[in-house]
Amino acid sequence: MAKCCGDNKPQINTSNPCNSPQPQCDSGSSAEKKLAGGPLEWFGKMIQNCFEYATQAKANGKHVVGIMCEYTPRELIMAADALPVCLCGGSAEMIGPAEEDLPANLCPLIKSTYGYHIEKANPFLEMADLIVAETTCDGKKKMYELMNQTRPMYVLELPQKAADSDAMAHWISELRKLRTKLQEHFDVEVTDEKIKKAITVMNHERRLRRELAELMKSQSPPLTGRQLLEFKSNISGNCADLKQYDKAIKFFKSQKTDRSKDSQVRVLMTGVPIVHGSERVLDIIESHGGLVVCMDNCTGLKPILEDVDETIQDPIIALAQKYFRLPCSVMTKNDRRMDVLRKLFAEYRPQCIIELIWQACLTYDVESYLVKKLASEELGIPYLRIETDYSPSDSARIALRVEALFETVCGRAGQSD
Repeated sequence: MAKCCGDNKPQINTSNPCNSPQPQCDSGSSAEKKLAGGPLEWFGKMIQNCFEYATQAKANGKHVVGIMCEYTPRELIMAADALPVCLCGGSAEMIGPAEEDLPANLCPLIKSTYGYHIEKANPFLEMADLIVAETTCDGKKKMYELMNQTRPMYVLELPQKAADSDAMAHWISELRKLRTKLQEHFDVEVTDEKIKKAITVMNHERRLRRELAELMKSQSPPLTGRQLLEFKSNISGNCADLKQYDKAIKFFKSQKTDRSKDSQVRVLMTGVPIVHGSERVLDIIESHGGLVVCMDNCTGLKPILEDVDETIQDPIIALAQKYFRLPCSVMTKNDRRMDVLRKLFAEYRPQCIIELIWQACLTYDVESYLVKKLASEELGIPYLRIETDYSPSDSARIALRVEALFETVCGRAGQSD
């Protein structure tokens, strides 16, 4: 992938994507300049902001709880007067150390997360008073066992047959046990009222992030997919973040229509989460003529599609119903993912689907068959499956495949004119 000047991210060339555009070096878009000192700069320093926030919170007596997946209800942690902090690793540098204990043919997200653990290189992990994990994929479950040798961990048992009659009852029971664990571990009382207050905060955060993401439905979106991904914090419920979300929404809504994005190929990106530091494929897509208008993954729309029902009297049941509906590939059958993709296709009008799969992520890899079938046979748009890891060694090959996909899209568009 072509490099740009200094530390700036590649700027997208808005010429016809069929002409294999390359990143252009400039000082940033006019929107970025107007937002200087505002939301873009704030979330551009997200890790630093989160570290300062967590450090101050710890000094004030709050606890830090690390989380590994979107299935863990942040509201329960917040109700225990603790900060929920995402610990998923996105650094390629942490994979080497991890492979001293873990197999090489394992998901890079798992290896990177574990690498931070053994290298003690993640400050949030080091300040975590407890880590809450869950039984999603086998690789994660076995990695948790190794981490548990030296760190306090609690593992939620996630039912994986969502349609079973007793699945929801089991999940509710697991959340009640997590509530008890938090109370005992931190010597606090997690009341229904505290949980409901946390639900209100998280629903507000979800609504703001959803409203920001929905700006991409426009024919000429006011921001890029990469910029949208930046608007996500490792710590939930931070009032400062919520204010910046609101500022960003107001700013982008006030901008005049930017027709420069009209020539870019609209992409729906699906598959694995793109955690901080692992944005390489997204950058390739958007620096070669694409515009990612929608991401349904765990770092995109998936966790914010729905709010927690605040009318349900028992907040544990309300949390269980919301979080259990996440359409993850670990579920069998995972029909809801296909329903979500159909809905997003209708709302965001992508011209193709690109599915990102981390190497050895077997559940998403197998499910790619169904996504490809949905794209080609039902939605009638081109599909591209990209399997990779955190190494940049295959960037040139991925760029060529992305360009070929966009040429197909342009060819179809030309035939319909």
